Amino acid sequence: MSGSRYFAEFMRGYGVTHVFLVPTMAMSALAEMEDMNIRRVVTHGEIAAAYMADGYARAKGAPGVCMAQDVGASNLMAGLRDAHMACSPVIAFTGGPATRMRYRRAYQNVEDFSQFDAVTKFNGTIDDVTRLPDLLRQAFREATSGSPGPVHLQVREPYGESLEAEGDFELIVEKQFTRVPAFRPEPTELERVREAAAMLYQARQPVIVSGGGVTASGAQREVVELAEKLCIPVITSLNAKETLTDDHPLSVGISGTYSRACANRALAEADLVFFIGSRAGGMTTAMWRVPVPGTKVIQLDIDAAELGRNYPAAVALLGDAKATLRRLIDAAQRKAPEAAATWTSRVRQLVSEWRALAEVQRNSEAVPMRPERICKEISEALPADAIVVADTGHAGMWSAQMIDFTHPGQRLIRCAGSLGWGFPGSLGVKCALPERPVLCFTGDGGFYYCLSELETAARHGINVVVVVNNNSALNQELRLVDLAYGGKQRGRAGEIWRFGNVDFVKVAESLGCAGLRVSRPGELKEALRDAFAMNRPVVIDAVTDIEALAPRAWFPQ
Repeated sequence: MSGSRYFAEFMRGYGVTHVFLVPTMAMSALAEMEDMNIRRVVTHGEIAAAYMADGYARAKGAPGVCMAQDVGASNLMAGLRDAHMACSPVIAFTGGPATRMRYRRAYQNVEDFSQFDAVTKFNGTIDDVTRLPDLLRQAFREATSGSPGPVHLQVREPYGESLEAEGDFELIVEKQFTRVPAFRPEPTELERVREAAAMLYQARQPVIVSGGGVTASGAQREVVELAEKLCIPVITSLNAKETLTDDHPLSVGISGTYSRACANRALAEADLVFFIGSRAGGMTTAMWRVPVPGTKVIQLDIDAAELGRNYPAAVALLGDAKATLRRLIDAAQRKAPEAAATWTSRVRQLVSEWRALAEVQRNSEAVPMRPERICKEISEALPADAIVVADTGHAGMWSAQMIDFTHPGQRLIRCAGSLGWGFPGSLGVKCALPERPVLCFTGDGGFYYCLSELETAARHGINVVVVVNNNSALNQELRLVDLAYGGKQRGRAGEIWRFGNVDFVKVAESLGCAGLRVSRPGELKEALRDAFAMNRPVVIDAVTDIEALAPRAWFPQ
């Protein structure tokens, strides 16, 4: 068969349901998918294609696929930055120089293969169609094994035309590598598991930090079971907000830079911190200020290179979160609630103090609206199985702090750092899980990046609800602008952070979507209810206060 036919059969065999791309790339392979259950989603930019594949991969826990011709490779690479930071199994295909064209100033040709090295686990070239079977299998193995991550394969010829050659191919589907995690390794030294269990039992003020590895492993129940057995408060990273509901008595909230103050304060007071599937990176630890350096740490990760990278580990456990936690739960001695009452009461006090302050703005009737009130209404309107997709910056801060999950099936998938990821990322999430309600929370600054993908959503019937915190500005930069001007803005300072007053309802409708404009808090509940009921892409243009800034992270002085 042709390489193009093999490529299509391979994708079907590995359970890929969507390919996100900007033409023209591997067109014969795309044509071969015509009668397969694979949607070919043409986007309005390569970065958006990568973001959609990323959202798809995170939501499904399986590889997401994106493609671009060689001249679009740099844009696709830029879109993989978020997948790299989020440990997301995205597989990217790009065209590459034809042998006859290299070093001859061919049109659109740049030797850019090495640019993918920084954002992928594996960066390879398919120079000959006979290498297609083994390199495709390797791409899926790399993307799903260990700590997941992006992979790039460059296909010879600018549009990947080399796939059209014929060969004798045998389709081998390694089912193990169609999902994350591909393996569930456990610690080989059970003495370390018993040591960790003893330390957690004996600690006076322990906390658990649940990270993205818990989500990837599907280990949320195990984290809660361990926490309840040992009466340990649970803090989460942004990637693991779904670990337990916000009304659970041991739930503290998200820590780090986009955090609830109570979570950072609990981390600062802890005498033992158990990082589970968390790299203890700068976002989760407020740039390594919480926990306080010198705090005793236990760390469990599937990637040995992460153990002790940022905090020396008193006990390091190498393994899959779900499998290793099961061993740890079995080894742990149950702790009586009264034995931990002093610490758990203190943490509940911290949570109560934070909530008392937060509720003032969450219940605000101010016009222009406060973003905290939007988050409260989102919390109350979310269906039990809803997924919230959040952009970075203020959208990430507000959603991390102010959106409450009250059902175990609810989930947050957040941008790992690239403003503008939220909206196209949410389209990928909805493609992966079409039966689940998906709400994207972004600001107007983030929404502008990929605004044209509203047409993509309408064309493919990707029915997400987009709530835009529209303050006509990048107001998260307000403090920095004030500082740059010595404390008081003057002249044309607004040029570097303000936008025009745009009606996103009109924009949405012109691109085939529905739109609802909300300017008063009392209108939010009905708008959210109607949006979820429309069964089409909907933009809620929520007009908010340009002066409303997200609280800064608390950390020890």
